[in-house]
Amino acid sequence: MLWTANQVLRRFSTTSHYYQSKLKLALIGQSLFGQEVYTSLRKQGHKVVGVFTVPDKDGKADPLAVAAEKDGTPVFKFPRWRVKGQPIAEVVEAYKSVGAELNVMPFCSQFIPMNVIDHPRHGSIIYHPSILPLHRGASAINWTLIQGDAQAGFSVFWADDGLDTGPLLLQRSCSVEPNDTVDSLYNRFLFPEGIKAMVNWAQPAEAIHNWIRGHDKVPGAWTVIDGQNVTLYGSSLLSGTPADGQPLEVEGLATPGLVTKTGLVLHGSDGKALLVKSLQFEDGKMIPASKFFSSGESSSVELSPEEQAQAEEIRAIWKGILSNVPAVVDTTDFFKSGAASMDVVRLVEEVKQRCGGVELQTEDVYMASTFQDFVQVFVRRLRGEDQEEELVVDYDINNMTVRMPHQCFINGQFEDAENGKTSDTINPADGSLICKVAASSVGDVDRAVAAAKEAFENGPWGRMNPRDRGSMLYRLADLMEEHQEELATIESMDSGAVYTLALKTHVGMSIQTFRYFAGWCDKIQGKTIPINQARPNRNLTFTRREPLGVCAIVIPWNYPLMMLAWKSAACLAAGNTLVLKPAQVTPLTALKFAELTVKAGIPKGVINIVPGSGGLVGQRLSDHPDIRKLGFTGSTPIGKHIMQSCALSNLKKVSLELGGKSPLIIFSDCDMDKAVRMGMSSVYFNKGENCIAAGRLFVEESIHDEYITRVVEEIKKMKIGDPLDRSTDHGPQNHKAHLDKLVEYCEVGVKEGATLVCGGRQVDRPGFFMEPTVFTGVEDHMFIAKEESFGPVMVVSKFKQGDVDGVLARANDTEFGLASGVFTQDISKAMYVSEKLDAGTVFINTYNKTDVASPFGGFKQSGFGKDLGEDALSEYLRTKAVTVEY
Repeated sequence: MLWTANQVLRRFSTTSHYYQSKLKLALIGQSLFGQEVYTSLRKQGHKVVGVFTVPDKDGKADPLAVAAEKDGTPVFKFPRWRVKGQPIAEVVEAYKSVGAELNVMPFCSQFIPMNVIDHPRHGSIIYHPSILPLHRGASAINWTLIQGDAQAGFSVFWADDGLDTGPLLLQRSCSVEPNDTVDSLYNRFLFPEGIKAMVNWAQPAEAIHNWIRGHDKVPGAWTVIDGQNVTLYGSSLLSGTPADGQPLEVEGLATPGLVTKTGLVLHGSDGKALLVKSLQFEDGKMIPASKFFSSGESSSVELSPEEQAQAEEIRAIWKGILSNVPAVVDTTDFFKSGAASMDVVRLVEEVKQRCGGVELQTEDVYMASTFQDFVQVFVRRLRGEDQEEELVVDYDINNMTVRMPHQCFINGQFEDAENGKTSDTINPADGSLICKVAASSVGDVDRAVAAAKEAFENGPWGRMNPRDRGSMLYRLADLMEEHQEELATIESMDSGAVYTLALKTHVGMSIQTFRYFAGWCDKIQGKTIPINQARPNRNLTFTRREPLGVCAIVIPWNYPLMMLAWKSAACLAAGNTLVLKPAQVTPLTALKFAELTVKAGIPKGVINIVPGSGGLVGQRLSDHPDIRKLGFTGSTPIGKHIMQSCALSNLKKVSLELGGKSPLIIFSDCDMDKAVRMGMSSVYFNKGENCIAAGRLFVEESIHDEYITRVVEEIKKMKIGDPLDRSTDHGPQNHKAHLDKLVEYCEVGVKEGATLVCGGRQVDRPGFFMEPTVFTGVEDHMFIAKEESFGPVMVVSKFKQGDVDGVLARANDTEFGLASGVFTQDISKAMYVSEKLDAGTVFINTYNKTDVASPFGGFKQSGFGKDLGEDALSEYLRTKAVTVEY
């Protein structure tokens, strides 16, 4: 909030000529916020003649006092300014002695007498954590959340007799996000502290949730459990049936709470439920709510000599923070020794910096507030013993530890398939098992759809301001970027993509896609339409573009994360909720993505991931009556089957991106170097597992032989090997069955009489590697001229010199129409050919150059509907016409 102080005083100091010199200021307040304002004002050149703050607590000075004392600024620590409503004379005189021209009150919890407020010749300006006059008083921001306001903010104003009724100097607002707490609002925008209040259980679940999050985290809403006050943190609304758990009596709550593996489930007066993640007891100890009945059962681990040395390093960190404590012993309590929330951040960051990069969370400090408990948490984290085994698989590879969730993701949490079934996920580089992934049942799909429907109809997602929804998608994109190396490693292991390509394209374009559609969230709008009616025409017709509801998305295995992003980002930007089925052989990046959506704050039920077979999971999604749209990328035969099922079930909307046999025409007047380079990319990019791969190259006869010679020379330079090796050019095919089909495809080409110039075989090494292959002499009737290989197989045919219309006829003689390309330096020829090619995308003197802003989709049996660009939004919206007579 530094800019707040700067901007206000800049405005104040330029209001009139006699304000333009630097001011003598008295700063009245406290907290880290007060410290930052103090520092900012001094940097501006103003003289702080006195700081008035609160007395030390447990021997520890307030942050404002610490900063001022360090600079030699006079500091006054009054416990109170008045007694029985009357100012304390000696306190007021001490204040007057500093000679302030203006009082600045950034955050003040004490009542300041009006003869102090009015004493400076320029009066007093005050910071207030609310958009006045909406809420007043010390707990204003808490009431912002308790009342469910959509906007929070702050006001800076001149003080008057009413203190917070004076003229406003500056106001700023911010949107309140669905799971905001007092803590998150202050950290993100406002910055001071909160209040404490007991929970009233005679309210609906949403009101209780708002009350708890409105007091989270400092110091929290409380209730009585087992005769002691317990503070509740981390509330979220639940939909559907809570998981099994152990009953817990809560004073005043009609229905006992339920301690489950994900937290404490509590019910409101309306029968609906909320989930509390953490509990704090009267002695300050905080535990995960899920551990209520077992919090004392964990045994201490014995430290090795190396770990003991690190424990002493941590002891030194504690001593540096708790300077008022004579010695840090095992029973020293961090918070009872005077530590505040800012010290928690310092502790976490210092441990990370000085103790081998071990990353703790602020919650770890609250849940292990004594030194001995904190060291135990640190050592368990160091050893990796406290990982949630039911949620993730840890895999040390590519110079990092990657965390791979492997369960169904339904209603915001990971869980096993209800029948306990799993399927193996195989690493195509060596055929080894990566992990076992939940194989969803029909029941799992139904629960996922129910969660998505509840989230759409009753959850915060459906009521969210579009701009807030965009902010959430931006945050998700930022998290994807933060974890891009981990995502690329998982993608490479699971799909066989070369790591560098996975990082740049599979993951990089996924991030770009979410950012692009995040920007569209608040730009989806209708039209006003003039209509002809009897005069006088007092009619208005306008249109609304509305989300469809629950959407299903079924994606292929060649670009697991990117295909998820292409469809999900547009779907979510339009305001829908979704259930996504990743390909059975490549589910891991989708599940890692699900983990990141939780961190991004996407509400529960908005995104659900159900791994499993197409025949079971995909079929149920096609048939489900509560799904209003299905987006599919895959083969044409499966697309036809899905379309039929969607029509017969509830006539749900469908978009299909299906097979291709994309032609690439290379004329003799091309730039040969570029045509060779891009022609190879058109075929071998992502080892040929590319929906827009050039399925057939037509090369003008005068350059045909030279072209083939140069392509083969380049193939010989390609390095085939481990996809995680940064120097690898060509990785393994996605799975064994696909590799076998490619070998068979090449055998058919040879039998039909095409010339196998190179390749055509499996590489003699572990894993599913296929040699880059070139066929020439391919005639139009041959199998390999008509059917897609979906692999690293270049199929080349000659065409006669100058026969533009003839080669166009051959290029268009296919039932597919996904993409196409032409290489020529004659711009007139290029434009003519691009007009005549019957495909959804045409590349001129380039290939594979897709962009998030450009619509992508095919013609004919390559499907219909668009991914990417503004057009993609229409796939997930419906248009409603409204006519009004007035």
